[in-house]
Amino acid sequence: MLFLPQPVQLLGLLAATFLSLPQTALAAGHEHALPAYHYGAAIPVECMNRSSESGEHIEDSMTHEIQWIPFPVCNETGKPLEFYYGIEEEKNCTIAMVDDPFFHLLEFYIHMDAPLSCRLPARPEPHVQVVGDEPPRREYIPLVFALAGKLQLSHMHISTHMNVLLHSTPKHHIHKHDSGVLDSATAYSTSPLAHGEGSSTTRLVIGDPLPLSFSIRWFPTPALPKTEGKVEWSGMGGHFYASTIFYSLVSFCAGVIVTAAYFFGSVLPKRLRGRRNLGGATPLGYGLKSVGNGWGYTKKAID
Repeated sequence: MLFLPQPVQLLGLLAATFLSLPQTALAAGHEHALPAYHYGAAIPVECMNRSSESGEHIEDSMTHEIQWIPFPVCNETGKPLEFYYGIEEEKNCTIAMVDDPFFHLLEFYIHMDAPLSCRLPARPEPHVQVVGDEPPRREYIPLVFALAGKLQLSHMHISTHMNVLLHSTPKHHIHKHDSGVLDSATAYSTSPLAHGEGSSTTRLVIGDPLPLSFSIRWFPTPALPKTEGKVEWSGMGGHFYASTIFYSLVSFCAGVIVTAAYFFGSVLPKRLRGRRNLGGATPLGYGLKSVGNGWGYTKKAID
């Protein structure tokens, strides 16, 4: 007679089997169960709330944790600054007006008395929660904007163009634009000493708009590309610019001209001179004496 375990015994067996699994396997399963960014997903930027008088960070009075506020609103989008997972682009973010408190904060940032410390959520918020389980605590990665410039008595110069480098955690990407999780990030001003015309430096006084521009690049691992030897990768996606088409066309035309000059100046005259002596042993025809078939084989006479 076949013995079937009771439901209580069956649940006990399943619980014992689950508890007997290695902790590493449980942790790995938990890691894969967490959400990940899809390609093109919006990633909001939050920055540390600081006092404009001292530059010190402001804490929540109830929890005594650091206050994080959204990045200032960009005129171009009407929303605070966002990055998009895996998207490499040139993004503009113009802050409509620099008021007096924000102007003093910029002085702290440029003097490096207090950094422009921001953060990005490493993962998106989970959409599915298990009943009875506490949702996992959301993790963030730091993003410090190294804002460069020069302070004057009545105004300041700010290098408003910034490079933003974003890294994702290493994984086996099945598709070219696969999902992923943030690993690290950094941002810094470029050409901070260039104050001439045409540079990315802006003269700023209280009440002026602040035009920021960002060159955003993504890397699929925490490592940077090699400058010598084999290049392992070049960002999340390919780079194809108008200059690439121009240089390709120039190279193609130059190759055609050199090839034509060599053929008409060297190869063709030699072949024309050789026809007088080779007879039928030339692919250009059947020879002057009609004794060849055009490929170096002569016809045998039949007795």
